[in-house]
Amino acid sequence: MSGNLTIRIEKSFRAISPESWSRLSGASKASSAEVPYNPFISHAFLSVMEESGSATAKTGWLGHHLLLENDEGALIGAVPGYLKNHSQGEYVFDHGWADAFERAGGRYYPKLQCSVPFTPATGPRLLVSSGYDKDAIELTLASGLQDVTRQLGVSSAHVTFVADDQIAAFEEAEYLHRTDKQFHFLNASYANHDAFLETLASRKRKALKKERRAAVENGITVDWLTGKDLTEAIWDQFYEFYMDTGGRKWGQPYLTRKFYSLIGERMADDVLLVMAKREGKYIAGAINFIGGDTLYGRHWGCVEDHPFLHFEVCYHQAIDFALAKGLKRVEAGAQGEHKLARGYLPVTTHSMHYIAHPGLRRAVADYLERERDEVEYMNEYLSEHSPFRKGERQQEQD
Repeated sequence: MSGNLTIRIEKSFRAISPESWSRLSGASKASSAEVPYNPFISHAFLSVMEESGSATAKTGWLGHHLLLENDEGALIGAVPGYLKNHSQGEYVFDHGWADAFERAGGRYYPKLQCSVPFTPATGPRLLVSSGYDKDAIELTLASGLQDVTRQLGVSSAHVTFVADDQIAAFEEAEYLHRTDKQFHFLNASYANHDAFLETLASRKRKALKKERRAAVENGITVDWLTGKDLTEAIWDQFYEFYMDTGGRKWGQPYLTRKFYSLIGERMADDVLLVMAKREGKYIAGAINFIGGDTLYGRHWGCVEDHPFLHFEVCYHQAIDFALAKGLKRVEAGAQGEHKLARGYLPVTTHSMHYIAHPGLRRAVADYLERERDEVEYMNEYLSEHSPFRKGERQQEQD
């Protein structure tokens, strides 16, 4: 490392100063006007992941956070990272790479995973303290991550859900570039939900209105809970939903009950629970996190099945909230072509990969070139089948 800058690895967020972390780009509401607040890279969120027992060495997420410090020991850059012995909870799938490498006699695990555990949300991964040259520090961090990978003797480093404006730093450091798709709602300064619906084709607009009526016709009402509304009793109910649905979907849900209590203590104003009630009892809910300009939908659960309730709680209500609060977009999580009909457009997501072994690197590079072409084709195809009228659809994409 040139100059007076030093990179070191810190394994626990408890040893990282919340004050110094809050000065990093996007990590707090006051950290940088140029980078909107991203709740998932805040010290509060990442420390809760660790302290709750959700992302720890025991669950296969051993903290290996890369810290860049000046000669006075001040934190000027960071990359949240984990040493992992599996590829679960990442939402960017490299199981095939691992299988191929190990069949050829290599050792894929452990690997370095630079991301937010269990959170497929785009955001800054190269974090830079205010007052420093952003481009230079980002390149130093990207190159330093490669150095750390080689020093540890691990197979690779994977940086997932990278912000668009940080791709160039990774490409300059010669990382491999992978793309995928998600579906996001983009707020074109709609006055309200009806104004948004007016931009849809008539048939699609009528279908969504009918769907929303049907979702609540069994006497269901919907509440928005945030801040002081998030009591332990509410978290008990939501955790029941999470365990029921998560257990059927994943087999073993990732997050502990303690995670929700700690989030409620430290980030209550950054959380929106959309809760559906019938006969005086909550029966379903979705958790969202509120960023500087984005509402991030995460997961949902229910203890009663009702037609279209999932769409209402997770997608329609998220749009309502974003419009009410003037947020620019809703990110509705990973995958899901069913979101397209509900006004969520395909958006390309990015991850960057450093692979130490030359042979594996060549094979993966060849695969990614073809995969990027396929992702681009599918996004164009899906965009042509959005529910927006043609002129409105172009406005959304612009």
